[in-house]
Amino acid sequence: MRIADFKRALKIAPAKTDGNLFVKRAAVFYWLIDIIIAALAVATAFCFDDTVRDFMLQHQIPGMHGFMRAVSVYGDWPSHVALGSLLFAVAWRLHSHKWMRIFLSMLLALAIAGIAGTVIKRTVPRARPSVKSELRWGGPHFSTKYHAFPSGHVGASTAFFGVLILARRRVGLACLPIPILIGISRMYLGAHYLSDVVCAAVLGMFWALLVAHFFLRNIATSMP
Repeated sequence: MRIADFKRALKIAPAKTDGNLFVKRAAVFYWLIDIIIAALAVATAFCFDDTVRDFMLQHQIPGMHGFMRAVSVYGDWPSHVALGSLLFAVAWRLHSHKWMRIFLSMLLALAIAGIAGTVIKRTVPRARPSVKSELRWGGPHFSTKYHAFPSGHVGASTAFFGVLILARRRVGLACLPIPILIGISRMYLGAHYLSDVVCAAVLGMFWALLVAHFFLRNIATSMP
C-alpha cells in the first residue's frame, strides 16, 4: 500500500505542476493582450487629437460650458480624497475591515497616480489645446499651461475608481461614468487632448491594478 500511495503521489504532483504552469501562462497571455489593447488605444488617440479638439471647439454651448467647468472642478483629486476619507470613516464606524482596506487602497492608488502624473507633466511638457503655440511638445516645465500630458484629473479618478472595479465589479462599474465624464469635461474646456485623457486612463488603471494586487488579494471573492 505504501508503494501504491507513493506512485499515486508521483502521478498527482506533475498534474498540479502542469496546472500551475497553465495558469501562469494564461495570466501572461491576458497581460499581453491587455498591453496590446492599451497600446493600440493610445496610438489611436494620438491620431485623433486634432479631430476631437476641433469637434469640441465647434460645439461650445454656454450652458454646457458651465456644467463641464463644474465637473472639472469637482472631479479633481481633493473631491476624491474627501469622498474616500468619508467612505473610510463610514466603514470604520461599521467595523467593516474589508471595506476599510478597499477605501484605503483607492486613496493610495489616487495618491500614486497623482504623483506619477505630476512627474510626467514636468518631465515631458506638452502645451494644452487652449495654448496658441506652434510648439506642441516642450516648453516651461513648471508652467501649468504646458501640463497637458497626461490628464491629472482622469489619471487620479481612474486609479481611484479602478480599484473599486477590481474589488467590487458591479459597484465600480456603476461609478465608471464619473472618470469618463471628467475626461470629456477636460477636453471640452480645452485643457487636454484626447491622447492626454486616454494615456491618463491607462496609467490610472495600471496603478489600480498594482495596488489591488498587493493590498486587495482575495477581497473580491470573499466579500458578500
